[in-house]
Amino acid sequence: MTRVPVALTIAGSDSGGGAGIQADLKAFEAHGVFGTSALTVITAQNTRGVRAVQALPPELVTAQIEAVLDDFPVAAVKTGALGNAGIVRAVASALRGRGLPLVVDPVLLAKSGDALLDREAMGVLLEELFPLATLITPNLPEAEALFGPDLPAHLPLLLKGGHATGETVTDELWTPEVHLRLEAPRQSTRHTHGTGCTLSAAITAHLARGQALAGAVREAHGYLQAALRAAPGLGAGHGPLGHSLGQEVWQRSAR
Repeated sequence: MTRVPVALTIAGSDSGGGAGIQADLKAFEAHGVFGTSALTVITAQNTRGVRAVQALPPELVTAQIEAVLDDFPVAAVKTGALGNAGIVRAVASALRGRGLPLVVDPVLLAKSGDALLDREAMGVLLEELFPLATLITPNLPEAEALFGPDLPAHLPLLLKGGHATGETVTDELWTPEVHLRLEAPRQSTRHTHGTGCTLSAAITAHLARGQALAGAVREAHGYLQAALRAAPGLGAGHGPLGHSLGQEVWQRSAR
């Protein structure tokens, strides 16, 4: 029997199903990867905004991570919304020394603009979680909030350019070894909820399948464009992506 690659997402729950744990698991499944999860924050939200947020106790987050890692052959991990400093510390402690590829999506705000990480936790991200990362995937506002005007040369970053203006969206991968520039036409759509979660989950899925970082980023970037085009058109606000159909479209176009 062929072993299915396994990935772990440590992130918040989106009751609307477009972002967070729900989007990550859909993206994992679309890439043929078995998804496991550790919940950090519960949100009551839909495509219009976040109505309520409840962070889970850090010890419960730790217990979830350890339960998964003690039993499943996890090949790669990603983090999303972590909520507060206690959870960030718990996640870093649970992953430290495991030697697993780690993609950190530093989720600071929901698509609606609602805060999903407090200010104290940003410092803990920088000090404890970022040093463990194989890749960190901030968008432009997140990079500005975390690093200021100068990006750190020692950290592996995928700088996402969706918040910039213009007809072309440019993402740039910066590591000490690689600089990769990825461009795509800007898609005129309001169905963009969970784009960051989906992209980082797709990268994690490729890493779980044994792909090198640059190739994983390139493949995930193409998949995200297809998932945007395949959006099911749900909700009155920022709608979700088409995770499964997007992968089918991307695979056909890549042949």
